[in-house]
Amino acid sequence: MVNIGAIVLNVSDRHRASGFWSQALGYKPKPENPDFLVDPSGKGVRLHLDETDRTHLDLWAEPGQQQAEVDRLLALGATKPDWVYPEHADFVVLADPEGNLFCVIGD
Repeated sequence: MVNIGAIVLNVSDRHRASGFWSQALGYKPKPENPDFLVDPSGKGVRLHLDETDRTHLDLWAEPGQQQAEVDRLLALGATKPDWVYPEHADFVVLADPEGNLFCVIGD
């Protein structure tokens, strides 16, 4: 199975959004990338603040299971939209039956 590993939230100002969401959720910016807010207890889903990407879910697959999960989700009714991937991408972009995009992140 996949898990919601991150919610990617499209924002116009990452710094303002970080201040708000950090206080609202009690999350802390990751030292190596302050655009990623994490639950200090390790229980909550990571929040990724992004000024260019659209709001979507990042689903994390177990190690070695990305393609199996992509195939499973396609069998459930997901579709694979045309997408230009960066070199060495660790994600596959899919759309749910309503057309909402999401990513399946693998190893």
